[in-house]
Amino acid sequence: MIKKPKVADAQTLVKVINDSLLEKKGEDILILDLKKTGTSVCDYFVICTGKSETHVNTLAQYVEHNVQEVLKDKPWQKEGYENKEWILLDYVNVIVHVFQAKSRNFYRLEQLWADGEVIAI
Repeated sequence: MIKKPKVADAQTLVKVINDSLLEKKGEDILILDLKKTGTSVCDYFVICTGKSETHVNTLAQYVEHNVQEVLKDKPWQKEGYENKEWILLDYVNVIVHVFQAKSRNFYRLEQLWADGEVIAI
């Protein structure tokens, strides 16, 4: 039997993630509500830019740390810690994307998921 990952309340999770990114000076933070798209793999994307490899790494690690401390939740999957151009943290119902500016401009997730509603927290 496959164990289902523990899933925190999406809105609470988004708030903790957003606050964590703000604390460490993440730039251009964007929260996309994807629930109404009907095609999404999650409820929310949280997209953020870091100034350097070190900043991107710090942002992602701080999000992981705070979510673990506050909500006792861990990412189901994480990718990108090797090259630090784009780190993805998958919390099942919320996916965090921490980019360096050049990678964010190249992949343009905001345009790919333009059907999502930009929300403010």
